[in-house]
Amino acid sequence: MPYRASRPAWRRWLAVFAAPVLAVGLLAVGLFAAPARAAGLTPVTSTLTSANPVDETPHAQNGDTRAFAEIGNTVYVGGSFTSVKAAGGAGWTTRRYLFAYDRTTGALKTGFNPVLDGTVHALAVSPDGKLIVGGAFLNVNGVSRKNLVALDPSTGATVAGWAGRSDGGLVRRTIVVGNRLYVAGAFHWVNGTQHSLLARLDATTGAIDPTFQIDAGVARSSSELVWGLAVSPDGGTLVAVGNFTQVNGQARNQVVVVDLAGTPAVANWSTQRYVAPCFDWSFPFYARDVDFSDDGRYFVIIADGGRGAGAYCDAIARFETADRGVGIDATWVNHTGTDSVTSVEVTDDVVYVGGHFRWLNNANGDDSAGAGAINRYGLGALDPINGMPLVWNPTRSGAPAGTTSWGPIMWELWRGGTGLYAGFDSDGLGNEYHGRMGFFPLAGGRTVPAVNAPSAASGYLYVAAANGQATRVPFDGTTLGTPVSTSQPNLTSSGAAFSVGNKLYWSKTDASAPSGSYLEVSIFSGGSVGAPWVSSGYNDWFNAAAMTGAFYLDGRMYYTRSGTNQLFYRYLEPDGYTVGCTEFTLPSTGLAWGNVRGLAWVNGKVVYGSQDGSLRAVPFDGTAVDGAASVQLAPAGGKVNWSSRTLFFATS
Repeated sequence: MPYRASRPAWRRWLAVFAAPVLAVGLLAVGLFAAPARAAGLTPVTSTLTSANPVDETPHAQNGDTRAFAEIGNTVYVGGSFTSVKAAGGAGWTTRRYLFAYDRTTGALKTGFNPVLDGTVHALAVSPDGKLIVGGAFLNVNGVSRKNLVALDPSTGATVAGWAGRSDGGLVRRTIVVGNRLYVAGAFHWVNGTQHSLLARLDATTGAIDPTFQIDAGVARSSSELVWGLAVSPDGGTLVAVGNFTQVNGQARNQVVVVDLAGTPAVANWSTQRYVAPCFDWSFPFYARDVDFSDDGRYFVIIADGGRGAGAYCDAIARFETADRGVGIDATWVNHTGTDSVTSVEVTDDVVYVGGHFRWLNNANGDDSAGAGAINRYGLGALDPINGMPLVWNPTRSGAPAGTTSWGPIMWELWRGGTGLYAGFDSDGLGNEYHGRMGFFPLAGGRTVPAVNAPSAASGYLYVAAANGQATRVPFDGTTLGTPVSTSQPNLTSSGAAFSVGNKLYWSKTDASAPSGSYLEVSIFSGGSVGAPWVSSGYNDWFNAAAMTGAFYLDGRMYYTRSGTNQLFYRYLEPDGYTVGCTEFTLPSTGLAWGNVRGLAWVNGKVVYGSQDGSLRAVPFDGTAVDGAASVQLAPAGGKVNWSSRTLFFATS
């Protein structure tokens, strides 16, 4: 059943947070679809895991799995489960809240058997190889160890000399960077000293770091806590998300950025996108998780919450780490259409997300698939430059009869040494039985190459003359050469066209398509348009025939429309040929885009034809266009009529 189809599903979600410290009646905000940053980002090569989870991963029974760690070939798994079994095992073995298994065989580590009396939320490894455990427990191995403990990784015995302790509430996150252990959760004391929701310890000894005094508090409603935590790989920046509105006395609603260089301090960074409420009968807070990219240049925040005005509810949003100031917007935002996103892992130039969603790229949907929605059942992988889904769709499905098919929470996505771990509250993954956890290996995955518009300073402009015919004109960015007629039998009924890597995209009119048109894709090689392979039924929700010209650059498809003096863009994902669900407008002055017939990007300039048959160019930096800088390249009435919508640039 869809997450928002019934109130009982909400009550189950609330119950998860109610114990042991939250009595949650969650809140809401609406759909905010604005892009945020004007210029695009340079495409990157992404490395995807296999979408087929390995078969040897053990299963957990009841509850959920919430945390993973690795030491050598041993995998440690924490959560609220009560028993586990090896893949193919006949019976269940009692293991409450924490167990270990061999990564290569899936066999349970019977010698590791710590005894805890509450849920494990977080796992980390100290520089000297201890397993650091955080959660909502009071006793470990029969001795009081509230919410934080270090264990011997072989036996599970308590490391008696490790000093880390927390008071009531819970420890939700533990992160080790160097020899520093960052902890976050719902606590106010650590090692007998006051620390509200955040603290830093010596990872080796567990001693408190008195220089880190970053205190969050003042809940939006219900209980205050930090629910998600990330530290940049260089150790210079921390981002925390959760149910708070102030940090060190400064207004920071649900999200805070902390500068860690020198004495840690709250950064001059704030956003309004997590201030308004989402569905007011549900969510006290909705920023659920955060993670940095491997290079630390950006971080991604995911949220549940529903819908509300001007907020990133039920959305995935990228922010740039170096940005500072107030009222900061995301670089891009991907909305699910009011379905929850509950975990994120940014790694290998991929943004992996998990939750209780059914679609991505769905800003036009409200508990349904809107125009442009892409089916992704609980798991997805996004292109980091535009937030569009990559072709990776394992789904949270395959639970056998009598097991849990669709729980509300994907608790954890975590990149281990050889792939991606998933922890959740149901029993299906990748159309197979996987009890409460799974693992997607890098082996068997694929590389998504970085592709963009042709970057050469010189090449050829192609302009369609008639069905199956195009004129090729040498162009060095300033001067046009001698035109040559070329036969292009595959280019028929074409409209706006543009190059991406070695492919040509072009709009095809087709009355049978819902919008009357769609985008074709062909290989373009040796000056020849190959046979197209994308046909009606694919992206046919988008009226491509309405475009009078188009070009692609840095993850965006820019285009014009007849009768509108604006330059528009949508995100476009070459890995899957999908079009973004939201239309944006680029700032522009002094240029009548409504007269444009054909567009191309050539070495920092937009080259465009006009309905009078002339050709012009204007500088383009991806942020704005100043028509006063436009220059004429060819007059009307010359050797080539530049009034065709089909105009593109290529290097052959």
